[in-house]
Amino acid sequence: MGNLFKRMNRKEDPKVYENKDAKMVRSMTTKDFLALGVGTIVSTAIFTLPGVVAANNAGPAVTISFLLAAIVAGLVALGYAEMASAMPFAGSAYSWINVIFGEFWGWVAGWALLAEYFIAVAFVAAGLSANFRGLIEPMGLHIPTALSNPISAPGGFVDICTIVIILIVAFLITRGDSKTSKIENVLVVLKVLAILVFIFVGLTAIHIQNYIPFVPAPHTNPDGTAFGGFGGIYAGVSVIFLSYIGFDSIAANSAEAKNPQKTMPRGIIGSLVIAVTLFVAVSLVLVGMFKYTNYANNAEPVGWALRQSGHPYVASGVQIVAVIGMFTALIGMMMAGSRLLYSFGRDGMLPKFLGKVDKKHKLPINAILTITVISVLIGAFLTFNFLSQLISAGTLIAFMFVSIGIYPLRKREGKDINMPGFKMPFFPVLPALGFIASLAVFWGLDSDAKLYALIWFVIGMVVYFVYGMHNRAKTQAAELRDENNDFDNKIE
Repeated sequence: MGNLFKRMNRKEDPKVYENKDAKMVRSMTTKDFLALGVGTIVSTAIFTLPGVVAANNAGPAVTISFLLAAIVAGLVALGYAEMASAMPFAGSAYSWINVIFGEFWGWVAGWALLAEYFIAVAFVAAGLSANFRGLIEPMGLHIPTALSNPISAPGGFVDICTIVIILIVAFLITRGDSKTSKIENVLVVLKVLAILVFIFVGLTAIHIQNYIPFVPAPHTNPDGTAFGGFGGIYAGVSVIFLSYIGFDSIAANSAEAKNPQKTMPRGIIGSLVIAVTLFVAVSLVLVGMFKYTNYANNAEPVGWALRQSGHPYVASGVQIVAVIGMFTALIGMMMAGSRLLYSFGRDGMLPKFLGKVDKKHKLPINAILTITVISVLIGAFLTFNFLSQLISAGTLIAFMFVSIGIYPLRKREGKDINMPGFKMPFFPVLPALGFIASLAVFWGLDSDAKLYALIWFVIGMVVYFVYGMHNRAKTQAAELRDENNDFDNKIE
């Protein structure tokens, strides 16, 4: 038993990750990470969740839900910035926690993030599919119900648009980081412009009475969730939190960052500030244009609001750019998810072929193909609302690990871990607040989300104890033999 606990708590040497990730090309700049972060955070959610949460939970107070979620995300982002600056390794929280707390805890954090990326790619693709269908329907083009909805929806069989979208993005990210970054940067600019157009046009259609009462009277929805009052705002925070998870996608790519001590903090914090500003503005304008009840069961409230307020051409223009711009979130999520899978394969926690890097493009092609296949299966057959809170559950677990990980990190900075270019301010208070706030948001998830998170955790434990732990030990033994052989050859 003692050996088991020793194995589970064995901390990885950060120099091992530095050496293994050295085969990745460090080509991404602050500008690239800002585009990646904004493109990932400002995704499907900004065009969908303000309306969904307003109708289901908070009413006009959805803006408060977005602000509270942003505060929680901001606390964690500060921790992420320090971690990524000190340890610019592929795999973000998985690799960091492996170094800070040990193998088992790194696996728990990484496994939680893996659920996030699998589902987030499918979630964003499903939202993009809904907006695309909303865009072409006024033109008289209708995709049959069986081919435009997953099998879990009434009359649906498979969402064919979701499949095509994910495959297109997979093709793009296999072209190389430099080419992908150029596409990402252009699309992010277009998407932000589309959001600004909606905000300025929407301001002309605001009716003050739609904000009254700003915080509706509390009651319980038929499905048992809270609406109105603080309970509704709190429930909204738990749903909305997935909007801000994109900064993890920046950290996951830190092994490909130029001067990561500076680029990582700037990319993480800068992208979150821009995203929060846009989210709050969109939610405030949207609930001012029409009473929040109009957005119930509406998967594309932004386009709907513009059309209903007499701006059909603006709606079409915004949705065209929005649909194209949503590809930025998919690019970021698939890049980050593939780097996490690569990290698992790199360490032997999952099959080793996932840790292979393509010699031509220096990319983890096998990991990219794997996340593509799994995301296609999830996105094609599961409904939009079912996916949203499951993303938050996995992310929040990793966020709690990162927040408390700042304490042992500080003791090792400048010793066996590099001194970071950024440090979380107001230490030791803010790391604790980040942990508590993340735990509070997790607690606010509905029972189904927590149940499925528990099931995913149990599956992860089985994978770790049956495969990962033993295969990791074999991988380390093989690496040690290779090092000894190289040493002997140099002596000869």
